[in-house]
Amino acid sequence: MGMGSGIVLFVIGAILSFALNLTVDWIDLVFVGYLLMGAGALIFLISLVLYFSRRQRRTAAGDPVDPYVE
Repeated sequence: MGMGSGIVLFVIGAILSFALNLTVDWIDLVFVGYLLMGAGALIFLISLVLYFSRRQRRTAAGDPVDPYVE
């Protein structure tokens, strides 16, 4: 699961919370929407942290000039 799935979960949760005017007796869709938005935001933030921790820049220590070229 990456950034895209976090965004998708957040959007589905926002639709359930704010856009639907539907009442179901056995489940609270507004609460489920808030849960999905929270899970989507958490997945998005975790994937951002993992993405930027993987992109560590590495530099070579040494002389950049080739000693064999005159």
